[in-house]
Amino acid sequence: MRFQLSYSLSRGLRTVALGLVAAFSTVTFAQPVFKVTTIPEEAATEQVRKFTPLATYLEKQLGVKVEFTPVSDYPAAVEALVNKRVDLVWFGGFTHVQASLRSGGKIIPIAQREEDTRFQSVFIAKTDSGIKTLADMKGKDISFGSQSSTSGHLMPRSFLLEAKIDPEKDFKRVAYSGAHDATIASVVSGRVAAAALDMTVWKKFVDEKKVDTAAVNVFYTTPPYFNYNWSVHADMPAAMREKITKALLDLNSNNPEGKEILQLNRATRYVPTKPENYKGLESAAKSAGLL
Repeated sequence: MRFQLSYSLSRGLRTVALGLVAAFSTVTFAQPVFKVTTIPEEAATEQVRKFTPLATYLEKQLGVKVEFTPVSDYPAAVEALVNKRVDLVWFGGFTHVQASLRSGGKIIPIAQREEDTRFQSVFIAKTDSGIKTLADMKGKDISFGSQSSTSGHLMPRSFLLEAKIDPEKDFKRVAYSGAHDATIASVVSGRVAAAALDMTVWKKFVDEKKVDTAAVNVFYTTPPYFNYNWSVHADMPAAMREKITKALLDLNSNNPEGKEILQLNRATRYVPTKPENYKGLESAAKSAGLL
């Protein structure tokens, strides 16, 4: 009886073991997913159109599955990287500063467009509005973009304050559109008299004939400043960070894939960047009372 029990147990264990081997042999373990997002400077559909080709390119360069997912607002992009829910984020200069402070200095900028080394914002108004200077906006309804936008709020506000114009005191009403395309629409529709936004978005709308410059046009362009970048969390392994940086810097308009990605990202090429480039934005934000 003891032998039979022992034999039965042994045979049963072998059966279970063989069953487990068979089961595991059919399992396909999920590959890690590399997650990318951006600040929502434009509508979600436009973000997907712009950044999906880049995600496809990174997937080939990194050898892992890459997913691009839009977020609802600028703070959501900050929180996503600070809490390591995503691996790579396209930040504006101000959102990079916010993420860096929020994380205790653990957000690392790795690359920016060449254009971002001397970025500019524009102020637009209807051409028949009588607004020709920053001072002409006094007493009017004015719009910025997102409150966390560098080119749509922080730097335009900073240059207004330098010109001795206080938006809260000198404008009739201050609105926040949430995105650059919505900012343009608010001026075109007459909801506000004038507004500030990202120069590259404005140029895109003009080039694509989505706005009539005979009716709405630029009346002031800011001095240049550092802006957007691709950022990662400091906890990312150095080897992966280097691979991502190399992939971005290797994008070249001389081949079809690189040309498409750079054109969609409104970039000539990507260049290295560093935290020091955004110290001026941090100072501007503090001076403007935004930090």
